[in-house]
Amino acid sequence: MAILDILAEVAKTSRWGPVVTGADWNEVTTAFGEPWDVRTMSRSRKWPRLFAYGDLELSVCRCRRIALICIQTWRDVIELPSPAPGELHNFPGAITYQDVTRALDRAGCPWQPDESLTFGDQCALTALPSGATFAFEITHGTEPILNVVGLPGDSHDCSAPTRQTTP
Repeated sequence: MAILDILAEVAKTSRWGPVVTGADWNEVTTAFGEPWDVRTMSRSRKWPRLFAYGDLELSVCRCRRIALICIQTWRDVIELPSPAPGELHNFPGAITYQDVTRALDRAGCPWQPDESLTFGDQCALTALPSGATFAFEITHGTEPILNVVGLPGDSHDCSAPTRQTTP
């Protein structure tokens, strides 16, 4: 499958395999294996955490549910997980605005420019079915290049217990 087909499918369905906002973290690790990169998002807290499968980045809440999904596309080679745990697929980077809009149109995925994220050297569009945002870097003399794709978070009210620390 080509990277543009994957991105169009994400834009239409809000998911990449088992990865969807609100998904149980155990389902993701069962499908893809353990992530290759793990970081805390705060020095003072263990959760939420940022996990990565190549260029697929997932923010996971302390309740072990996916809160945010981001696909980094600014690299020369974009790495995304394959259905086989622990394996990556490599795709060429330098995806243009026109590449994305044509792929979305072919997939029957309506979109619109996102004026709220268009400023300076950046422009963006939003896929209407999922709310996925495609942000592009504008460089002089070239067509805008896709920098990142993000799916909206679920903004859930986490009911997982927090650890109380005592001084």
